[in-house]
Amino acid sequence: MASLHLLSLNHPKFTLHTASFQLGPLRKYKLNQKSNNLSFQKSIKCSTSLSSLSPEVEEECLVLEEEDERPLSEIWKEIQGCHDWDGLLDPMNSHLRREIIRYGEFAQACYDSFDFDPHSKYCGSCKYQGARFFEKLGMADRGYQISRYLYATSDINLPNFYQKSKLSSVWSTHANWMGYVAVCTDEDEIKRLGRRDIVVSWRGTVTYLEWIYDLKDILHSPNFTNDPSIKMELGFYDLYTKKEDTCNFCSFSAREQVLAEIKRLLDYYDGEEISITITGHSLGAALAIITAYDIAELGVNIVNDGRVTHKIPITVYSFGGPRVGNLKFKERCEKLGVKVLRVINIHDKVPTVPGIFANEKLQFQKYLEETVSFPWSYAHVGVELTLDHTHSPFLKPASDLGCAHNLEAHLHLLDGYHGKGRRFCLANKRDIALVNKDSNFLKKEYGVPPHWRQDENKGMVKNNDGRWVLPERARVEAHPHDISYHLNKILKIATGSSQLKQAQ
Repeated sequence: MASLHLLSLNHPKFTLHTASFQLGPLRKYKLNQKSNNLSFQKSIKCSTSLSSLSPEVEEECLVLEEEDERPLSEIWKEIQGCHDWDGLLDPMNSHLRREIIRYGEFAQACYDSFDFDPHSKYCGSCKYQGARFFEKLGMADRGYQISRYLYATSDINLPNFYQKSKLSSVWSTHANWMGYVAVCTDEDEIKRLGRRDIVVSWRGTVTYLEWIYDLKDILHSPNFTNDPSIKMELGFYDLYTKKEDTCNFCSFSAREQVLAEIKRLLDYYDGEEISITITGHSLGAALAIITAYDIAELGVNIVNDGRVTHKIPITVYSFGGPRVGNLKFKERCEKLGVKVLRVINIHDKVPTVPGIFANEKLQFQKYLEETVSFPWSYAHVGVELTLDHTHSPFLKPASDLGCAHNLEAHLHLLDGYHGKGRRFCLANKRDIALVNKDSNFLKKEYGVPPHWRQDENKGMVKNNDGRWVLPERARVEAHPHDISYHLNKILKIATGSSQLKQAQ
């Protein structure tokens, strides 16, 4: 049973002198009014404040939130998309909004921790050790621990993606840090979620939109299955599968790294209720979908507890992602039960590529692929959640395409989204200053500097001699010693699955 909760921004001068007001079309809620001056209390735990807002803006942002009182632990499979989020997006379910933002912050952590400074000798690596990763990012309370880091080689068909130092590299001349695998280890968080959650988070690009010009609309059969008609964009495929034998970090491909780690964790937590959630923004969103498809296609998520065989659910929360593969790829993902919720800003150009001319919106796409064998046909996978940054009163009408594509802007829009045609109102009071963390998207009157997030003194510290130096970083283990062992187990699973299909 849903209940109504009133959120205020706690400004001392703000009062409301009405007994009811409109929240979107045909939705009016009555307020119990004991006097002309109503007081409001927060109903949702807020991690940040909006102290810089004026009373007028606060009034504009006041929201009647229809809170889903069911515990998340009881409905987590719905929130993870078991019914394709039917009835949860319009109006936006309160649990779902918070979960999408939470996973979006896991994706944002990839940007916040990546060393993209070409003047740094560590450019292309992660700034923090895994043991302190979430602590360094102010996310220690999330209840997750890093399980392993993920790397990709520079030998790919996306040259504008790779970050390399202008100085002599001290950590790798061939690798870029690409993201991480993390697992929920906090017992209270596991209880709240209703299961142990494994997260894979992929980094997007830090070269803004330059990388989209590298997309050649070349479709490639990934050979993850016996069906050659299933294809994905060549640059994404290379990023996921290429490796470099001379590099410690890329001696195994990104694909091998993530698959082996997922298999290891599933074996380690055998018998528990588990979910696999994959997230990413921009190019990372493409990798998220490919990873989900790969895990499902190989049957890595199929487990047997000795009595019954069941599938561990795989969910993708993607942000501002491009199309990944052709219509056959989309259909195969759906058949495998991969659930994808794609969050996009309608003013963002990245979700429109590749496949500008032949895509899922074309009535005759299936005919083009199967009969004409049209080589540039792409289709989005999953359910789309469409946002519009012009609906936020905090954002300026930016002509910079990078602003429309910015991940923090997506998370801000999610906090204010309640459904189609409904007023933009911040449900969780997520700090608007985060929007300008790596953009210049907020209106000037809020006084938030653009691109404000940076390491103190750009990471320089004084040594014992009083000199400013860039401290050495502890060397990160490239790959766990048992990665080949778990890859061999996956190979056996894939072989057995293939033989079963042939027998059928």
